[in-house]
Amino acid sequence: MAKKVNAIQAVKKESVPADSWYSRFSDFDISLFRSGKHYRLYEKLGSHVVEHGGVKGTYFAVWVPNARQVFVEGNFNGWNKASHPMQVRWDESGIWEAFIPGIGTGEVYKYYIQSNSGESLEKADPFALRWEEPPSTASIVWDTWYEWKDGPWMRSRYDINALNKPMSVYEMHFGSWARSPESPDEFLSYRQMAEKLIPYILETGFTHVEFLPLMEHPFYPSWGYQITGYFAATSRYGTPQDLMYLIEQLHEAGIGVILDWVPSHFPGDEHGLYRFDGTHLYEHEDMRKGFHPDWKSFIFNYGRNEVKSFLISNAIFWLDRYHADGLRVDAVASMLYLDYSRKEGEWIPNDEGGRENLEAISFIREFNEAVYSNFPDVQTIAEESTAFSGVSRPTFMGGLGFGMKWMMGWMHDTLNYFGKDPVHRKYNHQGITFSTVYAFTENFMLPFSHDEVVHGKGSLLDRMPGDEWQKFANLRLLYLYMFTHPGTKCLFMGCEFAQSAEWNFNQSLDWHLLEYAPHQGIKEIVAALNKVYRSEPALYEKSFESAGFEWIEGGDAENSVLVYSRKGNNPSDDLLIVLNMTPVPRKAWRIGLPAEGNWKLILNSDDSHFYGSGLFRDQNVISEEIFWHGKAQSGLMNLPPLAGLVLKKVN
Repeated sequence: MAKKVNAIQAVKKESVPADSWYSRFSDFDISLFRSGKHYRLYEKLGSHVVEHGGVKGTYFAVWVPNARQVFVEGNFNGWNKASHPMQVRWDESGIWEAFIPGIGTGEVYKYYIQSNSGESLEKADPFALRWEEPPSTASIVWDTWYEWKDGPWMRSRYDINALNKPMSVYEMHFGSWARSPESPDEFLSYRQMAEKLIPYILETGFTHVEFLPLMEHPFYPSWGYQITGYFAATSRYGTPQDLMYLIEQLHEAGIGVILDWVPSHFPGDEHGLYRFDGTHLYEHEDMRKGFHPDWKSFIFNYGRNEVKSFLISNAIFWLDRYHADGLRVDAVASMLYLDYSRKEGEWIPNDEGGRENLEAISFIREFNEAVYSNFPDVQTIAEESTAFSGVSRPTFMGGLGFGMKWMMGWMHDTLNYFGKDPVHRKYNHQGITFSTVYAFTENFMLPFSHDEVVHGKGSLLDRMPGDEWQKFANLRLLYLYMFTHPGTKCLFMGCEFAQSAEWNFNQSLDWHLLEYAPHQGIKEIVAALNKVYRSEPALYEKSFESAGFEWIEGGDAENSVLVYSRKGNNPSDDLLIVLNMTPVPRKAWRIGLPAEGNWKLILNSDDSHFYGSGLFRDQNVISEEIFWHGKAQSGLMNLPPLAGLVLKKVN
């Protein structure tokens, strides 16, 4: 204890003269901040190790406009609430600053705030780059310096991330993908994950990994969606530099990284953003706009310029400092509508009398403009479940400016269709064909996400009908349909090997299932589908254009057989896809062909290698001059049960 007191006294003895002022803010910074246009606030606010007046120490800056006094407390002063006061700037920005000599990286701290209303608050730093590992809640002085070695990836990703290139996303929750081999209760670290995840992604063929939120969150069962430390990688798995190492290693292996980002709401933990200075600083004061009834959390005030600077700076931060290749933006629908999940009388119309949240819409457009102007080689992806127009259209065309949007309607219709016994599918035929009516109104990503395997929904395998063989056959068919449907792809962890139980965030995936042939077969077909998807231009070059898709037979409800063509820039790359949605094998089935020639089977979901029946293997289709399905050329082929077939013309 004596050593701690002496250390505190030593810090006090090194104090800077009272008339010495240090600030990282220029007048221009303040102007940008107050106008909502400062997109790199993380370079200014927060804690930064600096040298001032020949003395090394840490500069602290925090936005607390309704405070009477603000202090820095921490290990360095024995958590003395009054020993290290901050000074408010003279420019009415509401920013308080302090330079404390003698402390540096690794110091644990909080802000002690005495509000104008008389409240006393202890708050973590909204801009802290590292936090204590939960359940502890203090901030840690840190930096984001890292000697990156992913230059080749960064120079080439403009082409890799382009909308006319394949994107197959492996969505994963970090803490439950796998656990420590020594103890099932211990998480893998960021560095351990690099050793295990990268070979697996290369083996299964996904182009990108998407992590559920890795920002600091106090409540682990929130899966990361209740964020308190927006600028801090969660300490559960290591340091910020450890996460940078993981991302760098993924890049060196040719794998992109998408981070989930949550600008829609935040929790009410007392150390977090809620009532940060004793007022509703980050959230709306009127809870009809500021409280989210579904998640019991609080909604950002998108009309407040300083809050816009905070949020857009945060998006830029993860792209800048962590080299993320994209942001998947959570719960966009809840941001767009004032009446989202609210009953009549529980919401306030906008100034025009409508239900659209005009401030949120303006913020989203500004966010996308800022991201793409600073990082034109990344993608923003909206989780948006409504018919709001132009989500993935440029802002200059009146759109929201996202690069892509999750195709939630396709996901619901598809799972509903596949969940039915095949004998009943003919009565729900439109459920599997309707998506192409609107498939090109947005740049759609097809998601089978974490939301589809929790809360009693069961696993994807469990939702397939029939006996064990039919369940696996249906799942293989579902995946082949997904990978040949227009749009980019997103599959949640475990689905790629048919996890049989619902996702449990408290434990590892059931990797032992890969010891069994049916599960190994699912993994093998996912790898094969990723290979075909990445190697066949017809599946991605015109993924968002109607010219890239053609129905050849979409109306045979009675037999539940679908035939369509996928097209690229070169007609020689065109593919033919045939789906038999029933367990009835169909021999000598005539199909229309897009062109004359010999069509070779390049992928069959019923192949015995995938635990299929192996029926009708290695077949080719020879074109005949017989008009069928509106085509001058047609051919005969045998359709395996519950199977999808991909064919390509070879001459």
